[in-house]
Amino acid sequence: MRTRTTLPHEVTRDDRVWIPVSDGTRLAARLWRPVSDRPVPAVLEMIPYRRRDLTAQRDSIHHPYLAGHGYACLRVDLRGSGDSEGVLTDEYLERELLDAEEVLAWMAAQPWCSGRTGMMGISWGGFNALQVAARRPPSLGAIVTVCSTDDRYADDVHYMGGCLLSDNLSWASTMFAYNSCPPDPVVVGDRWREMWVDRLEHSGLWLEEWLRHQRRDEYWRHGSVIEDYAAIQCPVFAASGWADGYSNAVFRLLRGLQVPARGLIGPWSHKYPHLGEPGPAIGFLQEVVRWWDHWLKDERDNGVMDGPALTIWMQDSVHPATFYEDRPGRWVGEATWPSPRIRQTVYPLGRNRITWPEEGEESPELTVQSPLSVGQFAGKWCSYNAPPDMPYDQREEDGGSLVFDSDYLPESLEVLGAAHAVLTFSVDRPVAMVAVRLSDVAPDGQATRVSYGVYNLNHHAGSDRPRPLVPGDRQTVTVQLNGMAQSFRAGHRLRLSVSTSYWPLVWPSPEPVRLTLYPADSHLVLPVRPYLPGEPAPSFEEPEGADPIEVVRLEPGAQDWRVSRNLVDLTGTLEVVKDLGTVRFPDIDLSVVRRAFERYSFRGSDVTSVRGETEWTMGFARGAWQVSTTTRTVLTSSPTAFHLHAQLDAFEGEERVLAKSWTTTIPRDYL
Repeated sequence: MRTRTTLPHEVTRDDRVWIPVSDGTRLAARLWRPVSDRPVPAVLEMIPYRRRDLTAQRDSIHHPYLAGHGYACLRVDLRGSGDSEGVLTDEYLERELLDAEEVLAWMAAQPWCSGRTGMMGISWGGFNALQVAARRPPSLGAIVTVCSTDDRYADDVHYMGGCLLSDNLSWASTMFAYNSCPPDPVVVGDRWREMWVDRLEHSGLWLEEWLRHQRRDEYWRHGSVIEDYAAIQCPVFAASGWADGYSNAVFRLLRGLQVPARGLIGPWSHKYPHLGEPGPAIGFLQEVVRWWDHWLKDERDNGVMDGPALTIWMQDSVHPATFYEDRPGRWVGEATWPSPRIRQTVYPLGRNRITWPEEGEESPELTVQSPLSVGQFAGKWCSYNAPPDMPYDQREEDGGSLVFDSDYLPESLEVLGAAHAVLTFSVDRPVAMVAVRLSDVAPDGQATRVSYGVYNLNHHAGSDRPRPLVPGDRQTVTVQLNGMAQSFRAGHRLRLSVSTSYWPLVWPSPEPVRLTLYPADSHLVLPVRPYLPGEPAPSFEEPEGADPIEVVRLEPGAQDWRVSRNLVDLTGTLEVVKDLGTVRFPDIDLSVVRRAFERYSFRGSDVTSVRGETEWTMGFARGAWQVSTTTRTVLTSSPTAFHLHAQLDAFEGEERVLAKSWTTTIPRDYL
């Protein structure tokens, strides 16, 4: 990334801004403003990740950059996080969204603000930008939402296709650790310990709440703007990456919104596009500046809305488990989405074959009962580009799956959008799930997963009303795969793989399931995009940002992603190490430790043996002041229930301040 030391405006920074909200709570913020005699529009980012340390370096790249282009940028810690007062007890609560509305009103009323505001953010900040936009605060003129979703149940870190994601445990454990962190005594004074203990005592175990809502209900409908796209009345710029967990939302937002909108999907993982990995990263902040200029400064002729509605990175074939800095491919654009150029093309299934649209062949029924090892090479639901968290060679998974291969492609085939598989099936158990994977098979046999979908078959009548399956009954379901943009090379093959488990990416069914598939009544539908030689390609500037603040590494971190099998006791294990080491922030004289360990295991074919466990360590130190917390979570299950165990230990120096534990049993709800 190219850093800009000279910007159109000089920038001033206020590190200690306090914003009162209506219930008496004060929210802590950092403010960057251009040195200007005139009021300027203001942009809000409001997240729970500690503005002075955990996100300080990232914030220092984009907020001063935007301020240097004529915007006041406010980075607020959510209540109960960082130095803000209160306690954070869940995601996207009504109080959080009300706080955001009040902060926007506060910004608009400041003498340095023109009265016009925007919201931006990635992940949590992208979520609440959409949610606040749906509430129509009067000053909000536009938003930028990155790596977010419009559907908190069907397309978030908790559940996918009605199946429980292991990222639900992973993400809950992350917030369990972050919620245990103290405010900074330098900022809040002697109250820091009282505020900290209040958080430790009352922030709660979020995983328990999320497990109590296993179907689509009002809990998930709250904050899901898919319920009423028309509520959003300001322009939306939505971005994500193919390696991210949230790219599907970009397609849906462009389809459903009734306001001006842009969509951007690159090759990236869960990162801002100007910091995008795998690359190529782009000049996203230049695009954002033009977006704000257009909608908050009325520079209507700056061309930001002249390009395609949807710009995407069309990915070329790569070998699996190749750690590339830049994903091969090219930029393409669609003037509108849905695009009239996309042809929904049906590929019938035959006997372990994907046949061409004009073909079709008779095939006997096929059966599969997948081992629990299918899924160990699936990678992470939402990649952070810790290199091993992408899917590996799918031949590791295909031995326990039904596999359908096409003939060798006579010419390249490009797809853009969400494929789906129509499957006619029966099962021998009342609760079952299915995983469907689409792979690009190279001439040497290596199989790269390009998309996948999972589906809780008990949700065939709707995700809000699961019901038991009748063993032996024949049914047909549609399994949607994640959106993609893939160029399959001539000489490669398509592969569709179907399995009855996908652990640990999703939690397995309560009993082993044998699924019978009827290929003659099943097919794959691909969104085929015609290849257009010489079509104009969208282009972006090189990534830019402000000079990031200094962060000094005191102790190295470590990352590991290890799959193992024990042939004596038949256990299989995935172990993930995410150790960010110890870093020091010289500007505030603070050292920070972050270490996480995750372990997902099973034994043989015993579905009751599956176990997910996490352990996090957080530490903060300045001189004689030292605080640390350790959080542990274990999730197991029986055929009828989930069993949740958690522990929290908090220390000031060597003295234990608080120890707390939870043990909870939650009934399974057709899951």
